[in-house]
Order: sequence, then structure tokens, then C-alpha cells
Amino acid sequence: MDEFIYTEKLQSNITTGLFVFLAAFFLALFGWRVTTVGWKFTPGLFLFLALFFLLYVFNYRTLRIMISEETLYLRFGFVRWRTKLNNIRQCNLDEPPVWIKYGGAGVHFAMVLGTYRAFFNFLEGPRVLVTYKEKQGLVQALCFSSYQPERVLEILKGRITS
Repeated sequence: MDEFIYTEKLQSNITTGLFVFLAAFFLALFGWRVTTVGWKFTPGLFLFLALFFLLYVFNYRTLRIMISEETLYLRFGFVRWRTKLNNIRQCNLDEPPVWIKYGGAGVHFAMVLGTYRAFFNFLEGPRVLVTYKEKQGLVQALCFSSYQPERVLEILKGRITS
């Protein structure tokens, strides 16, 4: 087991609130449609979306960042990501386009300015961008939220090799 030199635990009431709202909204639509048209495709879709966002409420409630001497670990519910520090080319604060900054929360993937990124983030707050020397699967960069991005960057920059 790695000994961590840095750990951070993040939670976002805004992101959790959004997922609670979406779960309740689709549950209400399900209830309305199932009572008016019976059990058909549309009510089933609304129930699926309600359960989907309910899972998001619990899974994307807490993001954990852990850094050891050799590895950066991220854990968002049951989703985990591990990056060896010797595979990091550079790291800095992320300044994404607006459509990316507010375009998703939780774990997601997107092409940004020609780079395929993995995201572990909340809707608000600063983000750290880590670019890789060698891809991790299809992923060329990792972006994640942090309440202490300057501290994370200081630790990472002090341990990555050229």
C-alpha cells in the first residue's frame, strides 16, 4: 500500500443538488406519464433517467485525490484513476472553454483543443490539468477539481521527471 504525501477530499453541494434535481424531475415525469399513458417506452425512459441520476447523487458526491511518491490516484465513488508520476509531461491550472467548464460533472471524457481528456470534476471551482508523456488508453490528459490546486501542482511538479 502506498503512503500518501497528499490527500484531499472534495464535495460539492451545487453538483449534488443538480443531480438530486434531475433525479426528482425525471421521477416526477415518470409518475405523470405512467398514470396518463400506462407503462410504455416514455415512462420507462423517464424511470431509467431518474435512477441514472440517483446513482450520480451517490457516486459523484465525494472526489478523493491522493498522491504518493510515485502515483496520482483519483477516486470518484466506484470509479478510480491511477497515473504514474513518471508519465506526467506537465501540469498546470486548467482554463477550459466555457462549454467544457460547465458542460459536465462527475467522470466524463471529451476532446478539448485536439487532446482527448478524462475529467474528474465538479461544476465549480479550480481544476488541475495533467498531460501525459504516453497515453493512458485513449486518454492524453487528465483534468480534476481541487480546492488546493496550487498545492497539488507544487507536489506534482516537484516529483515529475522530464
